[in-house]
Amino acid sequence: MAARRFIALLLFVLASNAEDPQDIKAESGDDVTLQCRSHGDGKIVLLEWIRADLKSDEYVFFFRDNRPCEDHQHPSFIGRVQLKDPEMKNRNVSVILKNVNINDTGSYECRVAGDGKALKLMNIFNLTVTETGDKEGGDKEGGDKEGDMGGHVGLIPAGVIVAVIVAVIVAVIGSVILYKRKKNPSVAPADEAADETDALKYKY
Repeated sequence: MAARRFIALLLFVLASNAEDPQDIKAESGDDVTLQCRSHGDGKIVLLEWIRADLKSDEYVFFFRDNRPCEDHQHPSFIGRVQLKDPEMKNRNVSVILKNVNINDTGSYECRVAGDGKALKLMNIFNLTVTETGDKEGGDKEGGDKEGDMGGHVGLIPAGVIVAVIVAVIVAVIGSVILYKRKKNPSVAPADEAADETDALKYKY
């Protein structure tokens, strides 16, 4: 029971990192993909991509009533942001920010609301745009790669999460086995007695 609780707690902690900011670096003139996928099922009725420093009614990208709404976009993003998949297959609500410049540097958030459900934060990205030739590395495509966009594992790669979970499970199982051996010490002496008997046979 304790082992199950520990594993459940670990999974909860890992899941809580899904909304940790992901860092993206790009150069002026690049097209940047901000990856995001909505969870659950049902129709997506509202999609908001916002930047933290903009006013509450100014959006990077705004989608409602089955169509993008430029009326709600900040002027600097009009004509520069589009859905990566206009049909939003597999609940893919990623957007492409075209021809970025240093003024696009900031924290971007993806928020989605399903039919009859409240708006929910999905992903956060910290985008840093530098002049051409000044970038020190990084990825122009944020979030999980295509085909492996499960919601939000955050900065922790899926492979690392699996490895950590497996290691914890092995450690817990090992602890349980040791505990049982300590609780039933009669098993170990019996084995030792058998070993001593065999040793005496070889000796004589």
